[in-house]
Amino acid sequence: LKELKSRHSGNTLRLANQLEELTGLEARVTILGHLQRGGAPSAADRLLATRLGTACADFIDQGLYGVMVAARGEGVEPVPIEEVVGRRKTVPLDHPWVKSARLIGANLGD
Repeated sequence: LKELKSRHSGNTLRLANQLEELTGLEARVTILGHLQRGGAPSAADRLLATRLGTACADFIDQGLYGVMVAARGEGVEPVPIEEVVGRRKTVPLDHPWVKSARLIGANLGD
């Protein structure tokens, strides 16, 4: 992982290839800004993805597995998968987030 710390694009693909070589498992690259937000990522999306991705790599480097990465306030923390699997967090249809998402054309599945 330390070799990947640079300012050049393509690190994600190189990391995926290294993971495949080391584990023999398929590794897929996902752009978090596209997946989580819908549409082209904004600067805030890119910063969030960078924070989450960096934290994920740090957790792996520390030998911390079986967790998801959560952004809470200004911090990032690991949350055990057991605490979130099978739970659903919903947002009311009249919530400002839903209105904002609709204004920017995000697909909400309806």
